[in-house]
Amino acid sequence: MRLARQALYTAGATLLAAHPALAQTAEASAPTADPKLPLLWFLLSTLLLVMLVFWVFFVALIAWMRPQLRQLYDLPTVHNTWSGRVLGLLVGDARLVQGEVRDELLDHDYDGIHEFDNDLPPWWKYGFVLTAIFAVCYVSYYHVAKTGQLQGAEYATEMQQAALLIAATPDDPNKLTTYTVLNTPAELSSGKSLFTTNCAPCHGASAEGKVGPNLTDEYWLHGGEVNHVYKTIKFGVNGKGMVAWKGKLSGKQILQVASYVLSLQGTKPANAKPPQGEKEAPAKTLASR
Repeated sequence: MRLARQALYTAGATLLAAHPALAQTAEASAPTADPKLPLLWFLLSTLLLVMLVFWVFFVALIAWMRPQLRQLYDLPTVHNTWSGRVLGLLVGDARLVQGEVRDELLDHDYDGIHEFDNDLPPWWKYGFVLTAIFAVCYVSYYHVAKTGQLQGAEYATEMQQAALLIAATPDDPNKLTTYTVLNTPAELSSGKSLFTTNCAPCHGASAEGKVGPNLTDEYWLHGGEVNHVYKTIKFGVNGKGMVAWKGKLSGKQILQVASYVLSLQGTKPANAKPPQGEKEAPAKTLASR
């Protein structure tokens, strides 16, 4: 009993001594807030408040000085100048944006349709000039100097960069496998069973083609080499109705199905679907689509 009490006392003292160290460890591991963040929000809020006060003061000043600004705007020496048109925006005259509206009829008369002699809006004219300048710069940069990439080259570069971001793993659709065809009766029998269960509803019991293409001819939509067919079965074809069998069949089962389809080349089943895709030599036609 005495030894047990001494052991308990020792354990309690050890825990009490370790408590401050544990507290310090917890405090050290706790995430600390960035001290600069509150200062940044304070500066942004202050800036927005100053801008709001300035805008209110500016609007109030314009409203208070509007009669004097109108008198200044009506002066002949000011009215038709560039600065006068800017001043006109403050007193309600939008000539700078809308252009001159003279409402003067021209002599043109087309089936009762009359034409007014009005200027094009300045914003339209400025936009047209900027468009012409942009077109000259674009042609010079992309087609004359050939400094920038056109859409096709830019797309190819982005696809190469995207391919580098995908890890080269067995589930990488951009990395082609290096399998060979399975030729043993047992493997082909397993492939036939899997094909009958999973593939026949779309490709037919003899692979003659139904919704999916005929798999017994020399024509292939996505490549007839065994590894191309393996890839098509595993990852499917988006938008074409070919589902991805990855996760439903193992890698070996997919290879068994591809090898079985290879064994059907040239069997010419009844009611075969017309060829689809590109023709490949029988020596290269080693797998399914």
